[in-house]
Amino acid sequence: MSDTPKQLNLPGVPEAKQGREVPEKWGWTEASVWNERMLATLERGIKGGKWFSLIDKVWKTENLQSAAVKVAKGKSRKKPDGRKCHEYLERCPKRLPELQELLKTNQYQPQPVQRVWIEKPGSTELRPLGVPQVEDRVVQMALRNVLEPIFEHTFAERSYGFRPRRGAKDALRQIQKLLNAGKHWVVDADIKGYFDNIPQDKLLQAVEQHVSDGKVLELLQRFLKQGVMESGKGWSPTDSGTPQGAIISPMLANIYLNPLDHLMAGSGYEMVRYADDFVILCANREEAEAAMGQIRAWMDGAGLTLHPTKTRIVDATQRGGFDFLGYHFERGYRWPRKKSLDKFKDAIRAKTLRLRSGSMREITEDINRTLRGWFAYFKHGLRNIYPPLDSWIRQRLRTILRRRHKGTGRARGRDHQRWPNVYFAELGLISLATARAEASQLRTGTTKRKAGCGKSARPVWREGRG
Repeated sequence: MSDTPKQLNLPGVPEAKQGREVPEKWGWTEASVWNERMLATLERGIKGGKWFSLIDKVWKTENLQSAAVKVAKGKSRKKPDGRKCHEYLERCPKRLPELQELLKTNQYQPQPVQRVWIEKPGSTELRPLGVPQVEDRVVQMALRNVLEPIFEHTFAERSYGFRPRRGAKDALRQIQKLLNAGKHWVVDADIKGYFDNIPQDKLLQAVEQHVSDGKVLELLQRFLKQGVMESGKGWSPTDSGTPQGAIISPMLANIYLNPLDHLMAGSGYEMVRYADDFVILCANREEAEAAMGQIRAWMDGAGLTLHPTKTRIVDATQRGGFDFLGYHFERGYRWPRKKSLDKFKDAIRAKTLRLRSGSMREITEDINRTLRGWFAYFKHGLRNIYPPLDSWIRQRLRTILRRRHKGTGRARGRDHQRWPNVYFAELGLISLATARAEASQLRTGTTKRKAGCGKSARPVWREGRG
């Protein structure tokens, strides 16, 4: 059975209008809410700058239906959480009218989120994650369908995280562009516990600048105050922050940091932000220190704190560099940061245990799924990163084969002749080094040759030239 949910046709409910004639940049908006007239109003600006009468669009049946489909989309039935989402979707014809009535009469009350702790890459600490109930996710998605375009229209150009048709690669390209322009003095900032420490009163005030529907604001406040339920500890309130894992949290996080984005842009600073991670690239140390001062002042007024040890000013042309969105930038080059490599290796280790069952071709196909996803993001690193990874992966596969042939320990010596590299190539194992070379050839060679010629007063920042 396919994991892709199908659109439901609820009894007595007309299908949402399809094929809207709207600007391409708004094509992602929910069609049952944002029609041509509303989007035109959004473009030219609503009178008074605030939106009223939005709650009826939140509980609109087509919007709730669309929200249920979005919540289940991409969720695998093989996992418990995915099964719950798909089961709810199947019960929508009965459940959504009941949910709609609760929202209409202002009786809807979110359930406490389930607190779970997950490993934090590269640290012995655990990260708290909130897992909302499925129906709460549906309501949050319906709420986001209504609110997101309103705030997307106000967001700054250099904000890339959790926004429609933007992503980490766009942020990385901007970083590369600024480094190439000589802005290598970097304010590498880290907000201490951002999602957990956003002042809720100030966050709601930020929302109220553009939304005046009291019922929508009350619904939003109920989500912020729903609390968490933790095994062995029971319920505890959430007096600050937004729960990580909630569908509306990324949008709310962007809303709260949006004034900082505009402040930096208005002051002439080149800030690149992805959610709560951001850097400011400057031409000299004095500029970087001035930017740092403005950030600290804004954080104090916003009730936030910069991490005392993780926030720093660095010269990216010197040894040490800085990390951003999984990459490490240093002395004119970039490559996957250590935490990214460690996480990648952990994923490969889990798929290449010595006692792994299945044919070698099946194991190879499983590994390739990880390799494709990882390389799609990290294909712009230094080219000398990839051959050692290829060698390490093949060694782990040889160790499995050695074990199956009654050998002990890791693969070594004659194992490399018994199962040469070509053996794994014939099985279809992806070579990261080969993929890197092919990707390099697809890019314009002329520009890269010019960039590498002669001497320069500053390093030419390369997308992975070795």
